[in-house]
Amino acid sequence: MITPQSYKWFFEPTTAIEGHMHAIRRTIVEAQTKFQHVEIMETHAYGKVLVLDGRIQSSQAEDAVYHEALVHLAMALARRRERVLVLGGGDGLAAREILKWPQVREIVLVDIDPRMVELARTLPDLVAQNDGSLADPRVRVVTEDAFTFIEHDRTYFDVVVSDLPDPRTEALQKLYSVEAYTLIGRRLSADGVLAVQATSPYFAPEAFWSIRRTIAEVFPETRPLQVNVPSFGVWGFVLASRAPLDPDRIRLPVATRYLNAEVLPALFRFGADEGPRDDVEVNTLFRPVLFEYYRHGWRGAR
Repeated sequence: MITPQSYKWFFEPTTAIEGHMHAIRRTIVEAQTKFQHVEIMETHAYGKVLVLDGRIQSSQAEDAVYHEALVHLAMALARRRERVLVLGGGDGLAAREILKWPQVREIVLVDIDPRMVELARTLPDLVAQNDGSLADPRVRVVTEDAFTFIEHDRTYFDVVVSDLPDPRTEALQKLYSVEAYTLIGRRLSADGVLAVQATSPYFAPEAFWSIRRTIAEVFPETRPLQVNVPSFGVWGFVLASRAPLDPDRIRLPVATRYLNAEVLPALFRFGADEGPRDDVEVNTLFRPVLFEYYRHGWRGAR
């Protein structure tokens, strides 16, 4: 997950208390790959933090809040869970959660950056955080552009988890287009479930609801949801399927750090001033509106 937070935002707080919480104890690793700048730091409040291109991906203290919401709702609603596709997720954290489901026979994880995957497989701090998920024999890693993969692959999946970077560039927004979701739909089983990280409905509501509306062009059933991740703020996801999606039938037979029966109903609730936007357009390759929605929302975030 990429958020639009910068070093200045996260690591240059405005109060002494924030300074104590956000202080960097040490840099564990720093590497420039072909695709991005990777840093792993140890902070006072959030433990180890993964930062890509100056934007926070996950923190040790609270990554379960994000990844459990991203993974387990889709897994619980799917009728089968044998074969799962993960787009992005090179840190192995989404795979960690998926592997908790005993029915899983294969995870295909598609990430463009082989160096990020190598770090997730070999760096002790990351391996400890992802529970060695990328070494599991059920996980097959494909180092390829996600759009290229879904365009050419012919495998069918029971669940697809889109843990891709935010649409913060014109190039990235194609991964959130009608065309991309159409390709995903062709690879998803008839009653399979798609889960998409969809940026913040609080900071970038136009972008969030545009993503939901774009997905709805392909999938008749969509369920938006949100969760509060302390270091990110309110974060949004969209579940989608051709089959009915009933949040009331979600059961979690796996171990979780954050999600429980009490929290689940609230994830699908939006306030009166937070609900669907009628003034947003569908994002397509021929009319790419999402990047501007995203930039407009996050420009005034802080």
